[in-house]
Amino acid sequence: MLKDNLIMLRKLNGYSQEQIAEKINISRQAYAKWESGATVPDIDKAALLAQVYGVTLDSLMKTETTDGVGMIPPAPRGKNIWGSVSIGERGQIVIPKAARDNFDMKAGDRLIVVSDEQGIALVPAETFERKMQELMDKLYNF
Repeated sequence: MLKDNLIMLRKLNGYSQEQIAEKINISRQAYAKWESGATVPDIDKAALLAQVYGVTLDSLMKTETTDGVGMIPPAPRGKNIWGSVSIGERGQIVIPKAARDNFDMKAGDRLIVVSDEQGIALVPAETFERKMQELMDKLYNF
């Protein structure tokens, strides 16, 4: 729910209720009522909150949960949390339908697996190959 997201985002960003209230030009008491669920912001104030927290208005309004973690905060604008998957015996995973739809992924599409210390990511092969070619062109054509 909105109230849960407001509490999580405020705490994650290290703000007090007073600081958020000042940023969107309301009283601390009005903001406290939103966090308690007693009232909800109008659409203009909700849009300002989304801007302050760097999330979309849609993600500000809905609560996401994932297995083993519970409720998770809204992802930053341009980022997504699609849910959890399990790895099969042969290392296969099923990419959630919402993610496949968002990226227009179909059976047979090639993906590149990349990683850092935090985890792995899947990148469409065509995108990865194009970016690598652009990098190589810059390196050898300077």
